[in-house]
Amino acid sequence: MELLITVCARGGSKGIADKNVQPVLGVPLIGYTIDHAMKYADKVGADVALSTDGEKIRTIAAEHGLVSQYDRPDDLATDTAGKIAVIRDIVEHEEQGRGKRYDVVLDLDVTSPLRTIKDLDDAYKIFKDDPNALNLFSVNPAHRNPYFNMVEQDTDGYYRLSKIPETPILSRQTAPKVYDLNASFYYYRREFFDLNYKNAYTERSLIFEMPHYCFDIDSQTDFDFLEYQLMHNRFDFDA
Repeated sequence: MELLITVCARGGSKGIADKNVQPVLGVPLIGYTIDHAMKYADKVGADVALSTDGEKIRTIAAEHGLVSQYDRPDDLATDTAGKIAVIRDIVEHEEQGRGKRYDVVLDLDVTSPLRTIKDLDDAYKIFKDDPNALNLFSVNPAHRNPYFNMVEQDTDGYYRLSKIPETPILSRQTAPKVYDLNASFYYYRREFFDLNYKNAYTERSLIFEMPHYCFDIDSQTDFDFLEYQLMHNRFDFDA
């Protein structure tokens, strides 16, 4: 089974300048994900590839052991470029350069680093045991539920539940279980990219529910919170 691990990090960021390389406890954010990628690659015999358009990112990645000559095309380095197209391009580049075709692609997201090697192992077992699944993504239980306490505007201008259940739901505990994508990692079968999906949601997707806290960094407050949690050892696992 040929496995490629991808780490995708764009140089530009309008929300937080140089977000992917901002230090967290003295380590550039991307360093945490590269370390996970290299450790897991050593364990399972995978290849690792970096997709970036930023020289600073390329330099820092090399300092963490991930050297790359690939330069992300300009049309895939914009705010509007989709992540799937970015992954597809680096996969095809690596296949051509290495003379092989990968069976599975594991994408590790830089901005959601609170994953463990055990997470990756356990998720891969779920994915491997279902040969019909096209992909798998990591999630956490959602704090809000569209069947119970999330609303959206209807065509008449008034607001109603986002998902109307067949019978009224009177407590959050009795509502269908829903999940938040924490964006930490995604497994894809190679077939997924041949089928030209534009996002990670398919009719044959699986989830891995993380047994611990994990979140995607979108703001400076998220950075501060991540650093505080790590500094005070608030996690019950080795991040």
